[in-house]
Amino acid sequence: MKQYTVTGMSCAACQARVEKAVSAVPGVDSCAVSLLTNSMGVEGSADEKAVIAAVEAAGYGASLKGAAASSAGNRAQADEEALKDHETPVLKKRLLRSLGLLLVLMYLSMGHNMAHFPVPAFLENPVSMAITQMLLALLVMYINRKFFSSGFSSLRHGSPNMDTLVAMGSGAAFAYSMVELYLLSAAQAAGDAERLMHIAHNLYFETAAMIPCLITVGKMLEAMSKGRTTDALKSLMKLAPKTAVLLRDGQELEVDIGEVQSGDIFVVRPGENIPVDGIVLEGSSAVNEAALTGESIPVDKAEGDLLSAATINQSGYLKARATRVGEDTTLSQIIRMVSDAAATKAPIARIADKVSAVFVPAVMGIALVTLVIWLIAGQSFPFAIARAIAVLVISCPCALGLATPVAIMVGNGMGAKNGILFKTAVSQELAGKIDIVALDKTGTITSGEPRVTDLLPAEGVTEEELLSLAAALERKSEHPLAKAVLACAQERGLSLAEAADFRALPGNGLEAELNGARLVGGSGKFLASRLSLPTALRRQAEALAEAGKTPLFFARDDSLLGIIAVADTIKAGRTRPRR
Repeated sequence: MKQYTVTGMSCAACQARVEKAVSAVPGVDSCAVSLLTNSMGVEGSADEKAVIAAVEAAGYGASLKGAAASSAGNRAQADEEALKDHETPVLKKRLLRSLGLLLVLMYLSMGHNMAHFPVPAFLENPVSMAITQMLLALLVMYINRKFFSSGFSSLRHGSPNMDTLVAMGSGAAFAYSMVELYLLSAAQAAGDAERLMHIAHNLYFETAAMIPCLITVGKMLEAMSKGRTTDALKSLMKLAPKTAVLLRDGQELEVDIGEVQSGDIFVVRPGENIPVDGIVLEGSSAVNEAALTGESIPVDKAEGDLLSAATINQSGYLKARATRVGEDTTLSQIIRMVSDAAATKAPIARIADKVSAVFVPAVMGIALVTLVIWLIAGQSFPFAIARAIAVLVISCPCALGLATPVAIMVGNGMGAKNGILFKTAVSQELAGKIDIVALDKTGTITSGEPRVTDLLPAEGVTEEELLSLAAALERKSEHPLAKAVLACAQERGLSLAEAADFRALPGNGLEAELNGARLVGGSGKFLASRLSLPTALRRQAEALAEAGKTPLFFARDDSLLGIIAVADTIKAGRTRPRR
């Protein structure tokens, strides 16, 4: 699927029009336009230039995503920039300026005429008052001119959108008021005071200004909603490292991530993010892969093991060879999958699009019928035109076309934040019909932080003795499992001795000196190579492992102290009984 950025869309009618135009291009198998992300996904063999030309012919702008970026790093920045909320600040400024002028206009039109609020003497003249209202309305309409340019442009192309309703409603009120202004001037020239006062109450300049002002409020709320729904995608993009440290001619050189090529040798120090996918050449470490897998317990990496971009090296120094860079990394593929899902449509969204495609012409027809019926019923033209404008205005908010994609994108974003990725919007809609779910425990139903769950001391050893000696050994370790043991000891209020001659044995465990005795801790395989493990404890360790727990063995000299089990515990919260 090729991704494009589309500009100039303002409602679901625009979205439907772009989809219709692109779908007609030879070679296009399917086209999905997202109003929320201003993006378009196109599948097929169609030429990129033909697709862009079709969008431009429909009255909008289009460009291939990342076309201006020469490197993977620049492409990532371009994608992140495209997701930024540029609309809300602009709409806020428009709204504040419009409201300032509208308040003055409402004071003159409603406050003075209905509540007899005081005005300057030169505005006591009805014609002067009408001209002042006209100028204020013109200023508000100019500030919100995008409604009119977009609305009339789409009408000219034969595909009216929601902005067309705004433009026609506001324009009709303004045009009618201009006619009344000329009649007002004629009545004043004729000295007809009674007709003068009657016409003065038929001005709708405040309506012409109120319509675009109110719709701007709705547009701003829509823009804010769009900005929030893309947060998950932006947070995924922020995971990608911006630089990498390469080994060239025996020297370490920090370069932009876009300069890394497959086959380059890179190094990662403790605490740094792994820049690209690669394979370990030298060193060993514990790597936190929670950003990609949700697995809270770091994975031990040694020579020959695979590394993924955006994961965190927690302990050792690693030298690795890049295998996948740029858009080929695991993280980039996840980002692409989420982005493609945002561009796809759920079945319910397609129904809304079909309705919105005929919605605007239908509303315009209903407004015209409303005008004619009221005139036939014997009502005055001002009364009838006011009702026709009301039909146009009341239909302006694009809730029909926006509510469904907003719901889909919010669900998609919330899922991504909680480690759930939907491949398509269809999958997301079907998820609502699921009765039974099989979940990977880590990060889904668990807290994401390992904790001590079981203490199994050997014969003749107490739980406090096992825990205090294990914590003394783990005290100088940076491994998350060590932190779990220390946290348990602190919760029980145990005092910890200071071990000496501490050594970490990568991939195996730890050892240190305490009161003349040698403390050792690590995996069952490591401890079995040093001493004999009782059969009963071996079976208990196997049972713990089968339950998803990590058994840690501890020994003092040649004597086994016991096992401490650590696991990612279930999140605190409400649980429901099985049905």
